[in-house]
Amino acid sequence: MIGSVGVVKVGIAQMDVAKAPDRIRTSGLGSCVGVVLYDESKQVAGLIHVMLPDSQLGRSDSINVAKFADTGIPAMIDQLKQEGIQPFKLKAKIAGGAQMFQFTSSRDSMRIGPRNVEAVKLQLKKFSIPLIAEEIGGSSGRTIEFDPQTAKLNIRTVNQGVKDI
Repeated sequence: MIGSVGVVKVGIAQMDVAKAPDRIRTSGLGSCVGVVLYDESKQVAGLIHVMLPDSQLGRSDSINVAKFADTGIPAMIDQLKQEGIQPFKLKAKIAGGAQMFQFTSSRDSMRIGPRNVEAVKLQLKKFSIPLIAEEIGGSSGRTIEFDPQTAKLNIRTVNQGVKDI
């Protein structure tokens, strides 16, 4: 019998790891950013559903590290290290960061999607992880699914169809 492919589901402000042949998926990416960190040779991938750019925006002492770009990416790297992945082999693909609502204010705090993208890219640069592909911005929600075996990120965008990057 042929082995079945499982799908690891990652919720909002969560993160997880998948090994081929399994895939990893998150949905509900509006202003949030889905960050895939993967090692092609080991066919392992981690996915974080980043909600906010900076943990300083947290309103309590105990924070959910996966919720923020500045804490989620380092935590995902640590989790991948526990899976035997060497950080220098990691590559990244990202999607999301939409501006879901139009505001008449030009206040920076209303630009959550673009700020999430900037914060994610800053963390990738900090850890010297090359960004291989991105599908960001716009005003539509997305669902993404990554296949560690092919290193393809499948993106379904509301009212815009499907594509692989």
